[in-house]
Amino acid sequence: MSVSYPNQCRNYCVVDIPRRHSLSEIKTMLEKPKSEEEVIESLYELNLMLDEGNRDVIEIYPTLSKYNQTRSPNIQTFLAGIYRKTKIPDAFGPLFVMLIQNSINPPKDCGFDPNEEIGGAILEYLA
Repeated sequence: MSVSYPNQCRNYCVVDIPRRHSLSEIKTMLEKPKSEEEVIESLYELNLMLDEGNRDVIEIYPTLSKYNQTRSPNIQTFLAGIYRKTKIPDAFGPLFVMLIQNSINPPKDCGFDPNEEIGGAILEYLA
């Protein structure tokens, strides 16, 4: 697996996953990640599962919630996308915290604004 981070020509991550993991494997990887790249890859796979209609992703919210305080704009963006699709009630507050933290102390030089996805997720909850 590999992640190509956003750059001056592209404002999103590109994730190459040679093999898809099960939900339990992803949960294990998120509990003890080796790197931020592994977290991004796992969140990307969860997002794909949601797109395919797998609602079991909701069951691993306790594992996802450990990333609610992250300052990584990449992780924030993927989390917000997952929360937008699942509308897990417990994730609503952490989305506001991310938005406020980023407003007070904006992420530096990441090439995109994670608040766009975070704000979109908040609006989806309110819709």
